Amino acid sequence: MEIIDTTLREGLQSPLWDDYGKYYPSTEEKVEIFTALVRYGVRYFEVFSPAISSREKEDLGEIIARKERLTKETKCPIFIFVHSRCHPKDIEEALQFKIDGLNFYIGTSAVSQKFNHSKRLKEIIAAVKPMLSGLRKNYPGLQLRFSGEDAFRTADQELFLIYDKLSDVVDRFGLPDTVGTATPEEVGKRIALFKNRYSQIFLEGHFHNDRGLALANSLAAIEANIDFVQTSILGFGERSGITSLTALLFNLFLQGEKLTGFDLSASYSLNVLLAGIMKMQVPAAEPISLTNRTHSAGVHTQAVLKNSAVYEGHPWEKFGVTEQRLLLGQLSGRHIIHYFLTEILNFVGVTKEMVEELTPEFKKRAAKLPKGETPRQLLEKIAMEYGLAKKEKPATHFEKLNGDGSVDKREVDR
Repeated sequence: MEIIDTTLREGLQSPLWDDYGKYYPSTEEKVEIFTALVRYGVRYFEVFSPAISSREKEDLGEIIARKERLTKETKCPIFIFVHSRCHPKDIEEALQFKIDGLNFYIGTSAVSQKFNHSKRLKEIIAAVKPMLSGLRKNYPGLQLRFSGEDAFRTADQELFLIYDKLSDVVDRFGLPDTVGTATPEEVGKRIALFKNRYSQIFLEGHFHNDRGLALANSLAAIEANIDFVQTSILGFGERSGITSLTALLFNLFLQGEKLTGFDLSASYSLNVLLAGIMKMQVPAAEPISLTNRTHSAGVHTQAVLKNSAVYEGHPWEKFGVTEQRLLLGQLSGRHIIHYFLTEILNFVGVTKEMVEELTPEFKKRAAKLPKGETPRQLLEKIAMEYGLAKKEKPATHFEKLNGDGSVDKREVDR
């Protein structure tokens, strides 16, 4: 199974670009994302058609120039596929560049036929077959993919009608769950069916997250031996997005897959890169995030201070999440209060009895924290009210205080 990353196509259609006021990445940011993905281990990319705009045309040129440099640096082949309508203009514009393939699509579901392009299945075949045949003849080295858009709302027999006619001129067939209606069971059955019918042609999956099942559907497709799965950084994509690249690799790793060629330790930094460009946090729902090493409940922080494995069930550090956050607040117990007082705030003479007395007062006041005051500031104030003396000392190399009063602590020093 291979990854086709589509951060620079599907990912740019995410509503989050608008929600966070970024709207669109610069050319330099696109090239930076592409470079990071290549160094992470991705070798296949899907990008926008240069027919979209002069901006996309310029950006594609910059990406291809960077591709040539990175190919020499990594000594690995890198493939760039242009996402293309079944339209002569798209083909003409794309072939001006040194691309590796064209990813064609057209809606095949009943609703697409009626309200999208107004073509029936036989009309689609009549238009697409000569186009692909001509490309295969004139550009034999060009990889060609055809996808029946909205495939999971298209009956098997209707897809067969089109795919059978195109099976001698394409390298890959796509089975996109364009509006996220599929379930893992449906995905597994359909992949098996199409693998059996088109055994000499690669199959590619593209799964949307409208039902929250993009990752599960991708894993089901891989279990059914699909050849390619499309992903994006942080799962960015139209509406609720698609399969997250790092989440997919993380789950494959946990299943015992050998992910050769990927620098898994760079997973978190890759997520942070895109989040940083957006000026947002890595989403809490993303598995490879600091959120999954953040603890607040008293029982949890007490245990984590002794051994992280109690509440961290997976090897996050292998994927670059090398820090953890212990949060201070109304849920805090005496163990984390003691830790903050002695290790973070540098109070001396802190006794068990004093912590027992101070903790209920802190929890009571933390539940009604005034606006603008952090839990850390509150604890410091209460400690001084209780007569604790503070000895200033430089923070150790592994501690980093956050503005919200939490602390990050490096894995190696826990």
